[in-house]
Amino acid sequence: MAKIGYIRVSTLDQSMDRQKIALDNIGINKLFMEQASGKNANRTELKKMLEYIREGDVLYVESISRLARSTRDLLIIVEHLQEKDVELVSLKENIDTTTPQGRFTLTIFGALSELERENTLQRQKEGIAAARLKGKHLGRPRIEKPKDWDQVYNIWKKGDITVAQAIEILEMSRTTFYRRLKEYLK
Repeated sequence: MAKIGYIRVSTLDQSMDRQKIALDNIGINKLFMEQASGKNANRTELKKMLEYIREGDVLYVESISRLARSTRDLLIIVEHLQEKDVELVSLKENIDTTTPQGRFTLTIFGALSELERENTLQRQKEGIAAARLKGKHLGRPRIEKPKDWDQVYNIWKKGDITVAQAIEILEMSRTTFYRRLKEYLK
């Protein structure tokens, strides 16, 4: 029986330290860590862990939300673990999936994690809509047409320079060049 740990954070500015300390106290034999959104189960280290884990192992997570953010994904992962005869222990929620009560509790916490994610996304959408109503520009700043655009465009149009040369002179990306070209021709 091996003690397997799984740690996940969503963004680069989040620290794995809290989760790592909690799992280190258990004496984990193999630890899988990743920085990835929990919105779905398509995560590299999660897949590796699910492939690695064997019958009789115990999977430890600091919290159910680190394993999955959707109830559906959580239940699929738990079912996969059960098929492999692997126990799941969540430290924060104190859940043990070997009992019917533990599986029920796990389902409740999974639903709460999904609700939390959906609420966060809804607040984000509302914030974006409110900012747009105030006329705020969202996203990367617009790269304006350079002062020497007309001159470089005319030289390029005559065939005296290539697109690559025009892009280099204008100091812009190929995508931005073609976007500005499209606007210019309108």
